[in-house]
Amino acid sequence: MRTEIIAVGTELLTGQIVNSNAQFISEKLAEIGVDVYYHTTVGDNPSRLLDVFQKAQERSDLVIVSGGLGPTEDDLTKQTIAQALGVSLETDGQAMAKINQRFVNIGRPKTVNNDRQALYLAGGKPLPNRTGLAIGSYLQKEDKTYVLLPGPPSELKPMVVEELLPLLAQGKRLYSRVLRFVGIGESLLTTLLADIISQQTDPTIAPYAKTGEVTLRLSTKASHAEEAEKRLDLFEASILSKDPQIRQAFYGYGDDNSLAQVVVSALKASHLTVTAAESLTAGLFQATLASVSGASEVLPGGFVTYSLEQKAQMLDIPVVDLEKHGVVSAYTAEQMASQSRKKTGASIGVGLTGVAGPGELEGHEVGTVYLGLATEQGVYSRLLKLGDRSRQDIRKISVLTALDWIRQDLKKTKNIV
Repeated sequence: MRTEIIAVGTELLTGQIVNSNAQFISEKLAEIGVDVYYHTTVGDNPSRLLDVFQKAQERSDLVIVSGGLGPTEDDLTKQTIAQALGVSLETDGQAMAKINQRFVNIGRPKTVNNDRQALYLAGGKPLPNRTGLAIGSYLQKEDKTYVLLPGPPSELKPMVVEELLPLLAQGKRLYSRVLRFVGIGESLLTTLLADIISQQTDPTIAPYAKTGEVTLRLSTKASHAEEAEKRLDLFEASILSKDPQIRQAFYGYGDDNSLAQVVVSALKASHLTVTAAESLTAGLFQATLASVSGASEVLPGGFVTYSLEQKAQMLDIPVVDLEKHGVVSAYTAEQMASQSRKKTGASIGVGLTGVAGPGELEGHEVGTVYLGLATEQGVYSRLLKLGDRSRQDIRKISVLTALDWIRQDLKKTKNIV
């Protein structure tokens, strides 16, 4: 279903208000597998709105218009869209009763223009406004669907979630499952899944990328949970079996789950502990672990050793060797991991060193990161080339990569996670 969202309001064009409604609607539609192709913003001008709406009719299957449903003279969305569709406007009795009661409650006389808020597109369905007075409209005409929503986010959001989404789900409940991936970019993940994505009907896939991670929201419409679970299980299996890179990058489920939670749980299950010596991340690795409830069971302590001198003093790494290899090196990352493990008695030691910017260090470009990992099996290092990203992104990706390295190691050696 090709969808277009039209936001109405001169204040959006002048920058007085940010168009957060379009973002919210797009996010919610993606959860049920509805693709948004266009975002359009137009001022409170009937002729320009009519022009924009007619273009949307030609190229989209679902047209959602937000804003301009209120009682003032410039709130002309309903009238303009009704004219374009060749339908009249009808009054919803429940909405009118609510308007009348509101003015009784506040002890003020009602002006006639407030009655406009009870109008909806004839032949369609009024969408109740739980938090305001201006109702919405839902109209299916020929092979198109048209939706009118109020502009204030406090009114629009409940209407979308409570009224619009169930209608678009065609009477069935929407069930979703979020798959979480790390160490694989959105572009690669969607490329590997290109044939599944291009052929999706129900269930659907909605990818979302953030720094260092990608999520896939799988959604299906079903009459009951058991049916949905079976359908999502099969769909998930087809995704994870598509390519070994996908299977390896998959680490968990849910909107609120995190890689740190997965690693902490795995360490607890295997009765292991972890420590770290951090340079460019300045304690972010340990802070990320510590954000998980119960992390004290697996994190006895660690080190932040920014300078060469502190690496030598706190970790007993010979100064001459640090000067020879450089603080940004595989040697230093391995020594940081090994010595932190030795000094704390932890099962696993991690070392993080590199260049977060803004300039080069020891001839290494920004985004050069060395990770070290020390376990009972040995000491290892990895080189990351993260490019010219922001300092915060470099540090966050470094932490996520280190956590994922632990996850992968536990999976290989302990058959956990």
